[in-house]
Amino acid sequence: MKENGQEKKGLIKKTDLKGIALLGALALLTAFIIQRRLALEEFLGSFLVATLLLAIFYRDIVRYKPDYLKKFSMLLLLGILITGTLGLGWLTKYALEALSRGLEVGLLGTEAFGMPLPAGAMLVMLLFDFHIAIVFSFIVSILGGLWQGDPGVAAYAFVGSLVAAFSVIRCKRRSAILRGGLYVLAANVLTVLIIMLYAGEFLTLRIPVALAMAAASAIGVIAIVSLVLPIFESLFKISTDISLLELLDLEQPVMKQLMLTAPGTYHHSIILGNLVEAVAESVGVNPLFARVCAYYHDIGKIKMPEYFIENQLTGISKHEKLAPHMSSMILVSHVKEGVELARQHKLPEPVIDVIQQHHGSTIITYFYEKAKGLPNGTELSETEYRYPGPKPQSRVAALVMIADAVEAASRVLTDPTPSRISALVDKIINHIFLAGQLDECDLTLRDIYEIRKRFTYILTGILHKRVDYPGFEFEKKEAHHEGHDKQPTEKSKVKQAADREGLP
Repeated sequence: MKENGQEKKGLIKKTDLKGIALLGALALLTAFIIQRRLALEEFLGSFLVATLLLAIFYRDIVRYKPDYLKKFSMLLLLGILITGTLGLGWLTKYALEALSRGLEVGLLGTEAFGMPLPAGAMLVMLLFDFHIAIVFSFIVSILGGLWQGDPGVAAYAFVGSLVAAFSVIRCKRRSAILRGGLYVLAANVLTVLIIMLYAGEFLTLRIPVALAMAAASAIGVIAIVSLVLPIFESLFKISTDISLLELLDLEQPVMKQLMLTAPGTYHHSIILGNLVEAVAESVGVNPLFARVCAYYHDIGKIKMPEYFIENQLTGISKHEKLAPHMSSMILVSHVKEGVELARQHKLPEPVIDVIQQHHGSTIITYFYEKAKGLPNGTELSETEYRYPGPKPQSRVAALVMIADAVEAASRVLTDPTPSRISALVDKIINHIFLAGQLDECDLTLRDIYEIRKRFTYILTGILHKRVDYPGFEFEKKEAHHEGHDKQPTEKSKVKQAADREGLP
């Protein structure tokens, strides 16, 4: 686990220069949008106000969401959303004013209620998170109110933006955007009525016109988010819950191929998905993203499935006829093959990162020890029997690494009692921790405790014992027919698991 304080300081130093440059550019562009008059004094005031608000926003990101600073593209996207939301509001207001003049229909000064400002907050919620969406709503609402010179507009924009962000927190389908737009419509109508009541215009002709503008704003939010969201997902390589849910469809070509060519690996991946999803939220990870990563982490085994123990139907390992070094190269290759397959099928970059990191730089213990027993084995280098890494850089990658090792090791238990499962989980996690595989991610000791507790509970349920049914003593019959007096020992099963993953 990394030193958070030192890491953050180093990170801030690297990104501050770009951040400040972007901040200045955004403030200048924002000032131009909200104050288009050429008067130097007014323009300078608008620039300073925008700079102050955006600086607060930037420092909030540094303090609470430093992960977004790792990619300048995320800051750039946030800047685009801020200026784009305000610019779109200005274009909408200008278009409504021009339309009213052209049709000679007076809008009675209600054009500001037609601006689709909540679209920005909804996009931020889908592309970033709720914390960023709240601060975004606050900044855009204040800038919008200053631009219109009306605190009522600021309140209207803030309420609509917050409701827009709330409405898509659990957004799993693109159709949920429509539902979110309906919530925005209800919030807009209610806010307009309150503003008109406060202004003493509740029974005037402005009410029906303002309500029509509020409805137009909600319709605009639905249209804009539905159109722009896929574009931003593609350009900035961001995985929203909507796109992640699409990846969970087992009809996806790569998942279908995994199921047909490597059924053992497929089953292992599904169980892994259950494990990581159960613990993800308690360690601050998106459960949907964790499950997707678990499903796709071993797709590289599609290339040579028969060399992995879970896909060997005969029980005879293909590694018995191979040199240890060759066996280790085959095991290591599934990570590289997985990355190549993921890029070929255009999986999101964060998922590809987990595929690449889910074994970290662990050593394939079984084949390394086997090679050491050969002539000149003492001259071996551990590097030749290690996965290339890098070590897990995120909580999700670390979670998948731990779950992968724990699930594979749990298969060797002949008598999976709760105490033995708990001891096994402890041993695997301690081994990964002491090997330094968690040094570059920000898992805390509390997170590791939660992982251990949840994994033990779920595996106990999966591996629970059943009673022997009369007349169905298969193990005894099989031993009698094959001339065996006992089942394979747990030690031999550990060896088979080592063939598969190189477990400790």
